[in-house]
Amino acid sequence: MTLRQTRRIAASDLTPGWLDDLMAAQRPVVIGGLVHGWPLVAAGRLSAQAAMERLLADYGGAPVTGYVGARDAGGRFFYNAELTGFNFDRGQAPLPHYLDRIRADARGEGPAIYIGSTDVDRYFPGLRADHDLPGLFGAAVPTVSLWIGNRTVAATHYDSSHNLACCLVGRRRFTLFPPDQVGNLYPGPLSPTPGGQVVSMVDPAAPDLARYPRFAQALAAGEVAELEPGDALFYPALWWHQVEARDGFNIMMNYWWDSVPDFIDTPMATLLHGLLSIRERPTAEREAWRALFDHYLFGPTEEARDHLPDHAQGPLAPLTPLEARRLRAMVMQRLNR
Repeated sequence: MTLRQTRRIAASDLTPGWLDDLMAAQRPVVIGGLVHGWPLVAAGRLSAQAAMERLLADYGGAPVTGYVGARDAGGRFFYNAELTGFNFDRGQAPLPHYLDRIRADARGEGPAIYIGSTDVDRYFPGLRADHDLPGLFGAAVPTVSLWIGNRTVAATHYDSSHNLACCLVGRRRFTLFPPDQVGNLYPGPLSPTPGGQVVSMVDPAAPDLARYPRFAQALAAGEVAELEPGDALFYPALWWHQVEARDGFNIMMNYWWDSVPDFIDTPMATLLHGLLSIRERPTAEREAWRALFDHYLFGPTEEARDHLPDHAQGPLAPLTPLEARRLRAMVMQRLNR
């Protein structure tokens, strides 16, 4: 099945507040040429060697975490056949160690090498002086990371934050699925995971529809974003995505940010606690708890509290850092009883 192409707009057509507009629409969008003028993009147009040299100019020297996988897996970082471990090795070394290995493998016959989610400010101090999008995220403070390697595939997963992924060197292909397709993507184990996040068990490049028949519905809802160097892709939190680095040397920089203040906890903690406290209850009880969750969490916020005077709303009132600490203490007290 041929997936539809993600909507594409040109950076030259952007208007003030464009990121707010994309957030309101909650759909992936490719922004063509958004970071076309960045020095790393220009260096990559010259050669992989030029891009490596430009990258190393801001490298601080600390060892980075690298993943090395067998080429016969198609560069896809995943589990082993028994799901008892992974099909790659993880290690730490100075960045030039991995770049030398990539450079020496001009034919692409060696291992897949992937240096993922490397914090820019920590490992590449000074890089953001001429590689940044200042002021774009308003009051939010994004996490900015680099992804470096040769031809690799990050298995389909989701992020809990919104993402603006900037393709700097080499081409990238994102295969995207909306959050409501989670059941059709056949998520793998909650732990361990190849990269810290749950991944789909289905390989979109060669789906086994006899084993995973509902994946056909995910394909019908999916889309593909093709990125050239200088392009960027916006996609909202919890959109599933497989990421393919398609050339012999690739660099991507991504911005992760949240729509809520830092004192708001991750919903994943709630999901894990729900497995502990709700999943094994009888069906009738689970349905009753679903009604409570809908009322307190997923329904209109005001409906759960507006009939109470302000002084009696407690945790139902708009969260402040102080009230968040109190609520967290209540949760910890119940967990530790």
